[in-house]
Amino acid sequence: MSVFQAVFLGVVQGATEFLPVSSSGHLVLVPWLLQWQPAGLAFDAVVHWGTALAVIVYFWDEWVGLVRAVIVSMGGIGHRSPAQRGEAASEGNVARQTRLVWIIVLGTVPGVLAGYFLEDFFERMFASPIAVAGLLLVTATLLAGTEALGRRERDLEDIRWLDGLVIGVGQALAILPGISRSGATIAAGLGRGMKREPAAHFGFLLGTPIILGAGLLKVVELVQVGGLRAQMATLISGFVASALVGFACVHFLLRYLKRRRLYPFAIYCAVFGGLCLLVALMR
Repeated sequence: MSVFQAVFLGVVQGATEFLPVSSSGHLVLVPWLLQWQPAGLAFDAVVHWGTALAVIVYFWDEWVGLVRAVIVSMGGIGHRSPAQRGEAASEGNVARQTRLVWIIVLGTVPGVLAGYFLEDFFERMFASPIAVAGLLLVTATLLAGTEALGRRERDLEDIRWLDGLVIGVGQALAILPGISRSGATIAAGLGRGMKREPAAHFGFLLGTPIILGAGLLKVVELVQVGGLRAQMATLISGFVASALVGFACVHFLLRYLKRRRLYPFAIYCAVFGGLCLLVALMR
């Protein structure tokens, strides 16, 4: 893979990780359409790290507040004065933030279990462009169906334990290339009665630990087989491109979902998936 290809695919990853159109699906289908060599799981993991960095930076203040709330709830800074703790560490806010952290932990469990027990199956799916294109059609159906049927009544402050578990199952399904992580989590949130923007917001927070963990495992594997140095230039290029574009797309999508619907993304997934199926038949 050339540095140009790495940057190009990093931009694709950054744009499609947070827009509900499946980044992993695009990392399979775009090189296949252009007849490039597959990017490989190590590159896929590192550019996912780039988008994880983007969401950490974007929600930095919130992440700091969540970590602080957990520490306060455990009594780690219990001897500080109320003035030092500040308004964000008030008792009610700490309880709300701590609860959100544990809901994120609960929602992470399905993805961890699916990745551990079904890793070989998921990796085989990355070698089947036709299956990936078909799964894009599934993403289109999820987006359109939940947009049409979702009640969109509740905000992030109203999230429940069952919401976290259901959205976590959606994230676990999104390990399949072609099923959008953001699309599946937003769709699951809409199915549970959440509004679009809060569902996306929670999905971004929920996805961060599992993206970082999966990326770390793949990088460790690459170090063990001795292939990290040879791929360093392409990995860094893809990482930087995905992080920069990912940050911009987080901002765009959260603003977009406050007033607009998911149908354009559903149409895109249907058209792109159908086009790839057509190309596969022609080839």
